[in-house]
Amino acid sequence: MLTARSQEGDKILGLEYGVDDYVTKPFSPRELRARIKAMLRRGEGLEQECYRFGDTEVDFARGEMRRGGRPVDLTRLEFKLLAVFVRRRGRVLSREHLIDLAWGGGTHVTDRAVDQHIVNLRRKIDPKVLVSVRGLGYRFDG
Repeated sequence: MLTARSQEGDKILGLEYGVDDYVTKPFSPRELRARIKAMLRRGEGLEQECYRFGDTEVDFARGEMRRGGRPVDLTRLEFKLLAVFVRRRGRVLSREHLIDLAWGGGTHVTDRAVDQHIVNLRRKIDPKVLVSVRGLGYRFDG
């Protein structure tokens, strides 16, 4: 996470929400590049390329999803949202967190737009695995 919020409480909250690293502004581009390389090294070989839940299979390496053995067309954003949920399964993700992770930080997206993309994604996967947590956000239980 790259942010101007440098208070200890903000850093702790970010880390508790699941960010892997927290860099505050102003920052050194060389340090940021080094941190990114370190994160990539840590993740080498650890990322699960295929993930299955119910009759659905997601192949991250190929950017494909199949349900019941048949390919399902996902938009780029739907695939990014699904990847965010799968990689953080069991965690409640707020709309703000989803915007940061799927759309990109600093992007202006309304809560209603997030909800509509979730509705569209639910139509394509088993809707029971994407749970609404009232007042907090969404949780993937696949």
